[in-house]
Amino acid sequence: MDKTKVIIDCDPGIDDSLAIMLALKSKELEVLAITIVCGNAPVEMGFENAKKVLKQMNRLDVPVFVGESQPIQRDYVNALDTHGEDGLGESFLPKVDGYEQKMGAVDFLASVLKKEKVSVIALGPMTNLAALIEKDRDAFSNIQELVSMGGTFKSHGNCSPVAEYNYWCDPDAAAVVYEEMQKEGKCIHMIGLDVTRKIVLTPTILEYICRLNPETGEFIKKITKFYFDFHWEWEHIIGCVINDPLAVAYFIDRNVCEGFDSFVQIETQGISIGQTVVDAMDFYRKEPNAKVLTEVDTLRFFRMFLSRLLDMEPEKLDILQDL
Repeated sequence: MDKTKVIIDCDPGIDDSLAIMLALKSKELEVLAITIVCGNAPVEMGFENAKKVLKQMNRLDVPVFVGESQPIQRDYVNALDTHGEDGLGESFLPKVDGYEQKMGAVDFLASVLKKEKVSVIALGPMTNLAALIEKDRDAFSNIQELVSMGGTFKSHGNCSPVAEYNYWCDPDAAAVVYEEMQKEGKCIHMIGLDVTRKIVLTPTILEYICRLNPETGEFIKKITKFYFDFHWEWEHIIGCVINDPLAVAYFIDRNVCEGFDSFVQIETQGISIGQTVVDAMDFYRKEPNAKVLTEVDTLRFFRMFLSRLLDMEPEKLDILQDL
């Protein structure tokens, strides 16, 4: 099987970590590298967390590059209130020493994309990608496909009434990337809260993972306990929404989500800063720059997610019959 080359641009982060795990367990993907951006956690913490996940997966051969540490214009606001003071659910896993890279994330992206077309799965703010456009527009244009976990269409926001965190954290970067995609006649695949909110890791599913694969289950339990508590306190959900793995699953299997093509702009100021303004009714008569995903096959997602993390045939996952 020919593997699709991807770079995962992320801000780990609990759900980023689960997404990395899924990507590394997917034979369709060749993960060339992980690039870290400021978002859920500061970049130094994100770098350390990525290494902890790679160690768990026995994949420390995958290089991790540290990227932009501040948004383009606005002050940086992390999401450690959601992900815990260590960014990994206050699991406080042992530090993995070494594996620093001499090159920064943006320089790495430019060097790779000058040579070949590679896809990017963006799980955090788009600061690294905006910096890449500033540094080398031709390299950015060589991105084969861009899948972004970010934004929201009809669902409410998660850090303001209208804004999703990744685009709210650095709205100027998101605006630059969406504008550039429109100029190039390309579409970002926008995996927003409309679909990710339906992907809930419940206590039952987590216990199922622990029973069938204790090592993987205990790792996931350690990093998600804080997330479970947060979701109960703020959204009264029994379980936790795992946004980022859906972006990886969709990249692999386009039947996981459905949506429509639209022109999208990102608000960069005022009370609605970070909002994704989706021109669903084509008021502007502009060519689409995004595929906005609005429907998700939850069963199809969990069939992929669990079978790969547990090394099981999907047909044997009897718990999914109750979803």
